[in-house]
Amino acid sequence: MDGICTLGNDYVFDQLLALLNSIDVILGKETPVCIYPFDDKMQRIADEIAKRPNVVIYDNQESINRWDKFMLEASPASMNKNKYRIYGGHRRFCAFDGPFDRFVYLDADTLVMNSLDFIFGKLDEYDCVVYDFQFKYPDKVYNVNSDKLLQVFEETRLKTEIFCSGFYASKKGLFDQYKLEELLSYLRAGEREILYPTGDQPVLNYMFMRSGTPVYNLAHHLPNNEITGCSVTSKHFEEQDKILYDKGARLTYLHYIGIPPNINQAVCAGENIEFPYRDLFLHYRYLHEPEKRPIFNNPPKRYDAPPPNLLTRALRKLKLINQG
Repeated sequence: MDGICTLGNDYVFDQLLALLNSIDVILGKETPVCIYPFDDKMQRIADEIAKRPNVVIYDNQESINRWDKFMLEASPASMNKNKYRIYGGHRRFCAFDGPFDRFVYLDADTLVMNSLDFIFGKLDEYDCVVYDFQFKYPDKVYNVNSDKLLQVFEETRLKTEIFCSGFYASKKGLFDQYKLEELLSYLRAGEREILYPTGDQPVLNYMFMRSGTPVYNLAHHLPNNEITGCSVTSKHFEEQDKILYDKGARLTYLHYIGIPPNINQAVCAGENIEFPYRDLFLHYRYLHEPEKRPIFNNPPKRYDAPPPNLLTRALRKLKLINQG
């Protein structure tokens, strides 16, 4: 069975709900969805999906424990717990245990913009299909200053196979316990130093590349007039009927990368904070309850505006300047 996977907890509820609603609209309300728990703060999500029979929360604790244990040893963060933390993001790896034979994983801060049939179709030929431009920034995946990096991976692979962990398609069963132990043996032998030292993205890239699993990136293979961006950092997308287009080509998905969940929370609570493609997010977030969509009364603020300086904060506290 094919399905959609994502990762979340109640902290990203607003983003997750927007994603689920975009799946309803674009892929259909019967589309199977599995949410992997970032942590145990899942009550609000559980209440929401009680009315969504196509959506489940992954509850295979043995699988969750297996990947928790793997990540604790695999990530360079495990070597310096004072500087780095192991987050729950790696629990997306549980998709390799089930419940779908083939899956497309999407981060909670994404919106589906198009059919994913062509992604699943490529899984007939490849075990990993991606569509992004992370390969332009290898320093966010690997330690490019490590002499060992080019001993492990050829430069051509680093230029073509690196991908963002926010969107990828793959298959159940690729990483059994034997494969994980093999990967850990390489890491223990010193290869851990080639990973960018935090997060699940470097580990996921390493898992595929070190196991010799070809990564097929549509950004390298589609005709130029069909390739689109996927990130909200691209400001030129055009909206038509709540779908985004890049120079006339329809996006596959939109990733709100760099917009922290607390911004979405604040906006949904009525704070007038501007961020790229905000109206599109609000449309999908409140798709089934438009009457709850916030109405903004105060002037807008930018989500990435620098914090006020010390004098400004002091004057605001004394109410001598506008609070805006």
